[in-house]
Amino acid sequence: MEFPQQQKAAEGKITYPPGVKEITDKISNDEVVKRLKMVVKTFMDMDQDSEDEKQQYLALALHLASEFFLRNPNKDVRLLVACCLADIFRIYAPEAPYTSHDKLKDIFLFITRQLKGLEDTKSPQFNRYFYLLENLAWVKSYNICFELEDCNEIFIQLFKTLFSVINTSHNQKVQMHMLDLMSSIITEGDGVTQELLDTILINLIPAHKNLNKQAYDLAKVLLKRTVQTIETCIANFFNQVLVLGKSSVSDLSEHVFDLIQELFATDPLLLLSVMPQLEFKLKSNDGEERLAVVRLLAKLFGARDSELANQNRPLWQCFLGRFNDIHVPVRLECVKFASHCLMNHPDLAKDLTDYLKVRSHDPEEAIRHDVIVTIINAGKKDLNLVNDQLLGFVRERTLDKRWRVRKEAMMGLAQLFKKYCLHHEAGKESAQKISWIKDKLLHIYYQNSIDDKLLVEKIFAQYMVPHSLETEEKMKCLYYLYACLDPNAVKALNEMWKCQNMLRSVVRELLDLHKLPLSEANTAAMFGKLLTITKNLPDPGKAQDFMKKFNQVLGEDEKLRSLLDQLISPTCSCKQAEVCVREITRKLTFPKQPANPFLEMVKFLLERIAPVHIDSEAISSLVKLLNRSIEGTADDDDEGVTPDTAIRSGLELLKVLSFTHPTSFHSAETYESLLQCLKMEDDKVAEAAIQIFRNTGQKIEAELPHIRSTLIPILHHKAKRGTPHQAKQAVHCIHAIFHNKEVQLAQIFEPLSRSLNGDVPEQLITPLVSLGHISMLAPDQFASPMKSIVANFIVKDLLMNDRSIGNKVGKLWSSDEEVSPEVLAKVQAIKLLVRWLLGMKNNQSKSANSTLRLLSAMLVSEGDLTEQKKISKSDMSRLRLAAGGAIMKLAQEPCYHDIITPEQFQLCGLVINDECYQVRQIFAQKLHMALAKLLLPLEYMAVFALCAKDPVKERRAHARQCLLKNISVRREYIKQNPVAHEKLPSLLPEYVVPYMIHLLAHDPDFTKPQDFDQLRDLKECLWFMLEVLMTKNENNSHAFLRKMVENIKQTKDAQAPDDPKANEKLYVVCDVALFVIVNKSTSCHLDSPKDPVLPTKFFTPPDKDFVNDKEFLSMEARTMLLTGKPKASPVLATVNKPLTVAGRRPYTKSTASEGSVSMSGLSEPISPVGNRARVAGAEAAGPGASENEENPVSKADGGKKESSSETGQASVKKRGAGATQSPHPENNVIPDGATAAVTPTPVPTKPRRGRPPKSLTAGGATSAGGAGRGRKRAAPTPDNTGSPTVEPITIKIPKQPEADGKRATTQRQMDLQR
Repeated sequence: MEFPQQQKAAEGKITYPPGVKEITDKISNDEVVKRLKMVVKTFMDMDQDSEDEKQQYLALALHLASEFFLRNPNKDVRLLVACCLADIFRIYAPEAPYTSHDKLKDIFLFITRQLKGLEDTKSPQFNRYFYLLENLAWVKSYNICFELEDCNEIFIQLFKTLFSVINTSHNQKVQMHMLDLMSSIITEGDGVTQELLDTILINLIPAHKNLNKQAYDLAKVLLKRTVQTIETCIANFFNQVLVLGKSSVSDLSEHVFDLIQELFATDPLLLLSVMPQLEFKLKSNDGEERLAVVRLLAKLFGARDSELANQNRPLWQCFLGRFNDIHVPVRLECVKFASHCLMNHPDLAKDLTDYLKVRSHDPEEAIRHDVIVTIINAGKKDLNLVNDQLLGFVRERTLDKRWRVRKEAMMGLAQLFKKYCLHHEAGKESAQKISWIKDKLLHIYYQNSIDDKLLVEKIFAQYMVPHSLETEEKMKCLYYLYACLDPNAVKALNEMWKCQNMLRSVVRELLDLHKLPLSEANTAAMFGKLLTITKNLPDPGKAQDFMKKFNQVLGEDEKLRSLLDQLISPTCSCKQAEVCVREITRKLTFPKQPANPFLEMVKFLLERIAPVHIDSEAISSLVKLLNRSIEGTADDDDEGVTPDTAIRSGLELLKVLSFTHPTSFHSAETYESLLQCLKMEDDKVAEAAIQIFRNTGQKIEAELPHIRSTLIPILHHKAKRGTPHQAKQAVHCIHAIFHNKEVQLAQIFEPLSRSLNGDVPEQLITPLVSLGHISMLAPDQFASPMKSIVANFIVKDLLMNDRSIGNKVGKLWSSDEEVSPEVLAKVQAIKLLVRWLLGMKNNQSKSANSTLRLLSAMLVSEGDLTEQKKISKSDMSRLRLAAGGAIMKLAQEPCYHDIITPEQFQLCGLVINDECYQVRQIFAQKLHMALAKLLLPLEYMAVFALCAKDPVKERRAHARQCLLKNISVRREYIKQNPVAHEKLPSLLPEYVVPYMIHLLAHDPDFTKPQDFDQLRDLKECLWFMLEVLMTKNENNSHAFLRKMVENIKQTKDAQAPDDPKANEKLYVVCDVALFVIVNKSTSCHLDSPKDPVLPTKFFTPPDKDFVNDKEFLSMEARTMLLTGKPKASPVLATVNKPLTVAGRRPYTKSTASEGSVSMSGLSEPISPVGNRARVAGAEAAGPGASENEENPVSKADGGKKESSSETGQASVKKRGAGATQSPHPENNVIPDGATAAVTPTPVPTKPRRGRPPKSLTAGGATSAGGAGRGRKRAAPTPDNTGSPTVEPITIKIPKQPEADGKRATTQRQMDLQR
């Protein structure tokens, strides 16, 4: 780097360019500047090839590097000298004229300091600063410093200077020269030191990034340009910090994750070696450290253009594993990331779905909540971003145990529905994809929580049918929404309107009480209304206080009462309702109280009672839509429904609204449209139209005579020739809206009564319906003429006469279309009898006794009253159901309930154990509905105990839910009605126990008081009821139950007080009940709060001389009931015993032969044939057997298929018991040729279940302790060897062991890995 003549030139005189005088410290600064400018001009014009000039000005070059210039206080001097030095390095390149390393260092530090002048672009000298930068960058002058030991100091200073001066006023050229200068140092050096790297990276951290955005951009471009060189240095830095934990290597160690994010955004190649280190960090033992890494990777993977997930699959999979992290914040962060990932990378949705599924069941509420937010946000951006499975997770969470999660899920689905289904923002395909949302949201109205119900109402009013729309558009939404809903959603919507209407009625009654003078009774009545309102608001505790305050304000403010009265008026329009709500809210607003929970609660009430959808204008719009559908000019097909569906559902909608808003229908236009519907061929449409007239037509006769004159002949025709449902509605419509109803009904009654003809059953059904309803609605006028019709035609000619032979196909149930007209007529005849009696409401003529005996005989005869065996099995099922339902209907009338005997009650109850699944199902539903409305006496709740014997798990579960509901209704009724305390024996749920004990004591299956299997059945039935009753020990109810059962043991069976066996069975049931109560409760031995009252109809009064302290359960029986261990069995009997859960016995039922088999027969060994019967029974209980199966095909031990004969298989089927049954019995038909392979053997006569002789049947009596009534018994199996009958084993579906639930919980905990 030495010039040969350098020393010689240095010793000589300094040569200045022509015209430039000597520059010394003796002259002024201005003169120095002036002379330096000329020097600068000279050096600028020189090029590297001017060897003579280079030699000539060498001394000057050395002189310019002297302390005088480098330390000069004048910045202009320093700038000019720096420009000269830059040119000198350019001219003398590649060698510099300066040999001293220290001098070179001083020069470059001096030049670096001058570069700070680049900051001010408006400075007069900026062009010289730019020239300096350009010269240095173009020549790469700083590369000379690589030979200096401490060159790093120069580079650091240079980088710091350039990053500090860059700003928005610089153009692209300045930035380009800076990049050239710095990138040459990085790429051509031996490496980048940590200090120099820090100088670059510090510009990327958030604090510096916000201070100087241009420095941030410059650093990113620099890194991108030098990626090949600097990547190794960056990897080394992160290795030191992340893997080795040496945070002292750099001041930026604490910003390591921010730097990774920025570097990745700059160029993923910068982190090529760093990403595996992050995988290591994801598995750190420190939760906070894992959280930081997860936050970082979430940003990297979720970035819009990121390809990291596809490029680094191991890291992606490792990151997904953090969804199951044990640390809650880590899981939460992962879930939040999923939202951005779904929106920016739809291709990764498949990977995320399984992990989001697990997190949607996370034990942490916040995580489940955020899963919903994640999916909904993505769906709102684009529905195609979320698959059906992800939407399914949100659907599940609408039933979450936490209100916050449920609310988020419901609101999210509502927003999606409004966007894609209501506004059609993404076309029909997207709308179809989420068409289930409307149904799901309305299904939630079935939930018990009032918060859920209120939210559904809010969603319906704001998202499904927005109340802010114009009336015509709003009704169009409602019209087509109603047409598209599934049946359960329709019921929920109807229930919603019903609840709102009920609440309006209660508020109206409250306002009416305010109009009365103050009194104690008035105050008590008000309190009752307030309690009812409170139950329909969230947080009943607070709601009660707020409603008391609101009631007080109502009493003091007449204007407020007037507004509220207008709001709930039947004539209030939707627009008026909005004004009223706004005014009421304004009156209750307190300016100084921004958070007003009282006002919020009142708003909840106003939202529920305000008619925001339906008024006269809305009904008119609905009717116009209906007319357009009828005319074929509506947009039905465009809305996704057929015209027929639109018409039918539109009429159904109007029918429902006619219950809740009858006043809104009163217009000639509406009624004329309904008259057109009456003339349509669709039976359902006409029926709905009649019902609307019935509900809304009270003023037709007085105000719309032309409608009346058209309507009457149509109603007469429907009552005589319409469908049964139309006939019923027509009769009720005439009775409801016309003043001369007696004349109108007589004009229908007389021709129908004369035209009854049993030989044409098809034409009997509608007349029977009309006659029955007429006699019920107008008993004074028609009860007497009906008596002769009942006696001469209904009973003798119709019910006691089988004209046709039924289909012998062995199905226990058939569809309505397959039922013979004669049986349909008989069913309607039974209903006519009931309606006739319900109309009379007295038993003076003893007609009720005769009817009850007739119904009992029908149940005893299995539905075949004449016993001519002409009726098919499915028709017999229909008649049994009709008879059981008829007795239950009569029991709802007190005068008839009193004459129903215990035997008749038992026959009715046993229908719930019928052999036909549909009979059990429909009967149980009717029983539940009547009990829930408090129409049936308490004793009928005892019938649900028999459901423990039902072989279908779903039926048992349904029965338990019915019990819970009924008990809840009764307890609530007692709380709300103080008068009810005087009638506790007929209302208190605990009083069902005596009826249950008596019913079970007379169960036809209970024939051997000491038989272990029968005792086990008894325990199951008792616990089925007691478990629900003993859920809580309110008012020491457990002791009350114990006392009640003990008292029963001190009485006798009133049904057969002198029968020792009947009393023994009663006491055995009592002992089993006591055993259950004592073993399930620790507080039952306390003193009973009250002395129970026993029903005298079922139990004799206690005799003071009679003390029953005998234990009727043996120790062996108690042990069996306690442990559930099976009794010892013969070896042959256990060969094919079905496996069961430990501690639970297979469910078995006794057969008819059990009560009549001889003792000698019992002592004989079990034959192989009998054992095969057991095998057949066990296999019939398997998955292959289905409900109501008549002849299941079973495999014998040899593997051959055997077909059992009809009588043989009768031993397998039982009513309400038997093989595990499928709830879908429509395919239960006898297999073709099922009887062909049976060896012709004499078939014994099938024994009846306790059927008394005909002499007794005529009187309707049944034996007091008979083996059974109403439930079909098993017949003996034909056996050529004469061996005794062996009952089949039927298996009760065991409850899912709790261990499964615990195992699932444990599994979920295991999923939460670190």
